Amino acid sequence: MRESGILMHITSLPGPYGVGTMGKSAYHFVDFLEKAGQSVWQILPLNPTGYGDSPYQSFSAFAGNPYLIDLNTLVREGLLEAGEPEAVNWGENPGRVSFGRLYEERGKLLHLAYSRFTPDESYTAFLEENARWLPDYALFMALKEANGGASWLQWPEDLRQREADALEAARKAHADEIGYHSFVQYLFFRQWKALRGYANGKGIRVIGDVPIYVPLDSADVWVNYKLFQLDETRHPTVVAGCPPDGFTADGQLWGNPIYDWQAMADTGYEWWVRRLTAAAGMYDVVRFDHFRGFESYWSVPAGDKTARNGQWVKGPGMDFIRAVRKALPELDFIAEDLGFVTPEVRQLQLDSGYPGMKVLEFAFDSREESDYLPHLYPVDSVCYTGTHDNVTLKQWFDEASRQDKAYAKAYMGLNRSEGNVWGMIRGGMSSVSRLFVAQMQDYLELGGEARMNFPGTLSSANWTWRATEGFDSDKLAKKIRKMTGLYGRLKRS
Repeated sequence: MRESGILMHITSLPGPYGVGTMGKSAYHFVDFLEKAGQSVWQILPLNPTGYGDSPYQSFSAFAGNPYLIDLNTLVREGLLEAGEPEAVNWGENPGRVSFGRLYEERGKLLHLAYSRFTPDESYTAFLEENARWLPDYALFMALKEANGGASWLQWPEDLRQREADALEAARKAHADEIGYHSFVQYLFFRQWKALRGYANGKGIRVIGDVPIYVPLDSADVWVNYKLFQLDETRHPTVVAGCPPDGFTADGQLWGNPIYDWQAMADTGYEWWVRRLTAAAGMYDVVRFDHFRGFESYWSVPAGDKTARNGQWVKGPGMDFIRAVRKALPELDFIAEDLGFVTPEVRQLQLDSGYPGMKVLEFAFDSREESDYLPHLYPVDSVCYTGTHDNVTLKQWFDEASRQDKAYAKAYMGLNRSEGNVWGMIRGGMSSVSRLFVAQMQDYLELGGEARMNFPGTLSSANWTWRATEGFDSDKLAKKIRKMTGLYGRLKRS
């Protein structure tokens, strides 16, 4: 079945309190997707944002982002009073997320809601259902706050080493804050379950990302230190990155700790299975970010200032894929197979059975033929106009070389009446790829001001773009639906 979807993270939705949430605008967007004949809503990771406000650098691979909790829902439930959310200055620009204001203010309101909360059977059931990760995460967050936000590697030695007596004493000393973080997760998952259920009820599946790596400063590494390549002081011996190429002479130094894949295999990949089981509770389809790292990964000596001295090390390959398939036979995956793709990576993607990604913006290098030209796509693939890490289509046309633009215009048959952006969307829609996904920014014909992320930078623009009220109009939905239907991708009722 041919399908079509839209990439739009929840934080980018409009709304009154500084960031898009799982409230009214999210439900309205689901209605928009249905009107537009779409089958898929793709989002970024829903985990708490960490370093650089990135959803790919989270304190937990299991927890939900407190910023996404809808405050108006809490007012209706009596956990906040009318006017309390409005009394906060959430920032001056409704077109940008102000993460600084969220960091300063959101927790105050959620603490207030916690003070008014009376636990019930559903809350008790939630704690029991999430007992494998929630107590450790809540303790981690409580200790992080008690230590001024410092990394767990800078905590007192007994806590850093997770000595049993120290952990028990900390649980008692920080019981109220642990309860608060557990409550916040209860709110998040209750609201997300309702929103995802609403989307599924309209025949719309949710695609979510699972980053291959987790940050060093996370509950995941603090608790599961034996599953990572750390020394006796629990500092990394090697870190993740990618090698030098034509764009980055020093490569990219990500700094994430690297898994001890042998230790993972010895447990039957139990942590990964739990992680993906949690992801299955959030998403209908999982996009494996940096899929090539499962075949081989770029390992950089810890302490290096660039990624130049790294080396390729074999990953778990099909052994890992088979374990995932056995544990989660019903969960669908997409392999993010972009970047430095070797024949071995391509073979792993084919052997896995996961569809790979094709990005239209990568197709039109006038100097050589690209693997991303639509006539080369396999049916079992996902065609994207661009991802959250790429320029928007309008920005591509604004900045591409004259030769590349001429190539795209000739190949796609672009014309002035349709416009370059919609002509490119048509090219993706008409491809044989089973699923086509466009960024919402492209349907809105927005330029560089709407780019979601600049990889390898800490730009203040990263992750902050928000749509304006009324972006999801019936007129636009009708236009998208017409093209979706023309190329046989309308959602089946």
